[in-house]
Amino acid sequence: MQRVIVFLVIVVGSALAGGLTTVVHRPPALLQASVPREVSVVTEELAPGLPPIVPAIELRETRVQALELRRGDTFVGALTRQGIDRTVGKEIAAALQHGGVNLRRVKPHHGLEVTWNLDGEPIAVKYVPSPWLGFNAIATDNGWEVRRVETSANVRVAPVSGEVRGSLFQAVEEAGESAPLALDLVEIFSSELDFTADTKPGDRFRLLVEKRYAADTFVEYGRILVAQYLSDGRVLTGIDFERSGTHGYYDLNGRSLRKTFLKSPLEFTRITSGFTYARPHPILGGVRPHLAIDYAAPVGTPVRAVAEGHVVAAGWDGGSGLSVHLRHRDSYETLYNHLSRIGAGMQPGARVSQRQVIGYVGATGLATGPHLDFRVIKRGEFVNPLGERFIPGDVIPAEERAAFLRRARELVRRLEDQATLD
Repeated sequence: MQRVIVFLVIVVGSALAGGLTTVVHRPPALLQASVPREVSVVTEELAPGLPPIVPAIELRETRVQALELRRGDTFVGALTRQGIDRTVGKEIAAALQHGGVNLRRVKPHHGLEVTWNLDGEPIAVKYVPSPWLGFNAIATDNGWEVRRVETSANVRVAPVSGEVRGSLFQAVEEAGESAPLALDLVEIFSSELDFTADTKPGDRFRLLVEKRYAADTFVEYGRILVAQYLSDGRVLTGIDFERSGTHGYYDLNGRSLRKTFLKSPLEFTRITSGFTYARPHPILGGVRPHLAIDYAAPVGTPVRAVAEGHVVAAGWDGGSGLSVHLRHRDSYETLYNHLSRIGAGMQPGARVSQRQVIGYVGATGLATGPHLDFRVIKRGEFVNPLGERFIPGDVIPAEERAAFLRRARELVRRLEDQATLD
């Protein structure tokens, strides 16, 4: 259903909404009309695709012009560039803001359209900041009337499946989807699989995902309802389940996939050097221990805390360059070295949450190029982050287990019916 909220101002004028173009003759005196102060709100429920009912008006020939919003544009500036008097542009902007529009965040992808009459006067301005929300400013004898149009999302559940040949991003694109879906899939299994180190050609995936449409135009992905990832004969399954108003992902046994530690501090990158006690040092020479995992990534790539904890130190640390040192539960510590800059709030003693950005990839200290040197300490000794078995996630409580198992069985059955994995 579409919801249309109409701001009526003293004398009701014309309206412009959806594909309906309606025009009111506007005398020149209207150019100096003040912004109305008395506003009442009327809500109408409309069938999808139907324009709102509007009063009978005089129709005249018009010209509709789509305006290009550029980076750094202001709303009034964009109107002025297209020939609208700046004073009129300010009146339109004031009316829209009075009607609840935030014009401080005008962006290039927002829609902006002006309707002109044959006298070269703007009689309607349509501003669309998102596919779900639009505003029409209509010229009337008493100023600019603002109409708000809300579009409810048409949600469809779609199956997606694919096989990794090069990268997971490529596989998702070959399945007809886009990068945000790949990131959502990685996020589900980020505590189970290091997609940097463990993704291999021949890996397979399948999932059911909500797709949100405005009418018949795809806009964005919703939640992944169920996902499976097959690698080296191991099948990972994630079931979306809501508890106390919060969604999370669980395996088939009802154990949370959100474990205490992430498998990787970066979302997507590649490993250039592994954990070893004998590696030829690229700068100092000789064979030295490398008790870390090196992740190659562009300068400025966000670095995430792999677990919640507290900051031990943050700043310059000799050959490690800019570094952040965190302490976690159960005698674990993590180090993030060679950063280009440190994240906000990284002061000794500060608390950090899992996935919080604590710094950005760089090449400071003894580094031959941009990368993250990531280290894990357990009870005072360095351990291999890729081989460590971290603390498992929480389990669905007994009183919710039956509901979870019903949902899990239903979603897996639907997934098997609609998408292949083998």
